[in-house]
Amino acid sequence: MTGMDDLIRTVEAKFIRDEVPEFRPGDIIRLYERHTEGARERLQPVEGVVLKISGSGASQTVTVRWVAAGVGVERTIPLHSPRIARIEVVRRNTVRQSRPYWLRRVTRIHKIQ
Repeated sequence: MTGMDDLIRTVEAKFIRDEVPEFRPGDIIRLYERHTEGARERLQPVEGVVLKISGSGASQTVTVRWVAAGVGVERTIPLHSPRIARIEVVRRNTVRQSRPYWLRRVTRIHKIQ
């Protein structure tokens, strides 16, 4: 079955983004998504704390949490999607868990030390 695995890797290699910075759960990142409204296209920034990174290759996803209008919002976003224009690491944080779901209970989510 290794022949099929090699074939899948070569097909996936075309879709993998090269400029993804290194980040971990607990870090604060800013993603710029492309939104099309009629004939116009704009970039919508999404800034939040990384709760988890899952998958590998072209199907790698990241779950980001942020607070919008007083309500916590979580989104799972594919990292290698063509709708993502760029990714920036705003702040690096140290957390002791690989999936820090306890951050859902933190009210000042951007104040992690």
